[in-house]
Amino acid sequence: MQSRGNTMLNQTVIKALNKQLNNELYSAYLYLSMSSYAGSVGLRGSANWFMVQYQEEMAHAMKFYNYLNSQGEHVELGAIAAPPAEFKGLLEMFEQTLKHEQFITASLNELTDLALKEKDHATYIFMQWFVTEQIEEEENDRDIIGKLKLIGDNGQGLLMLDNELATRVFVPPATAR
Repeated sequence: MQSRGNTMLNQTVIKALNKQLNNELYSAYLYLSMSSYAGSVGLRGSANWFMVQYQEEMAHAMKFYNYLNSQGEHVELGAIAAPPAEFKGLLEMFEQTLKHEQFITASLNELTDLALKEKDHATYIFMQWFVTEQIEEEENDRDIIGKLKLIGDNGQGLLMLDNELATRVFVPPATAR
């Protein structure tokens, strides 16, 4: 990738930031697929929860996009793999969600470590928001998985949880970057 020459970022960090932007776009794609599946099986509250998750991931991708552009860099978008389209049930969906968020956490931690190693303090500070966000992401997934395990095959419990998940709303990040 060719830098415009007016940035403090080195090429290794730029490449890693672009890769993470792509990871965030895949996350959005995954949750959009899960939202569609949940809606197709009548779990409209769960579909809403995953749609909000999709919106959050798009906002995360845009934070990377805006950061790269603010540093005078050109964003390079990579191919996005197709996410799964079928699921065995809501528990499996949230278990996959947690597993995926753990992957994202590891990826963000690697990027944060890289920024520190490269003495890129601006990117290191930028990454702190994401590190903190991931604590909440994984905690939310574990809480829902715990509830789903308690519910088991209880249809009434599933409907109650689905109604709870319907109340989630998208709140955009406070800053554009």
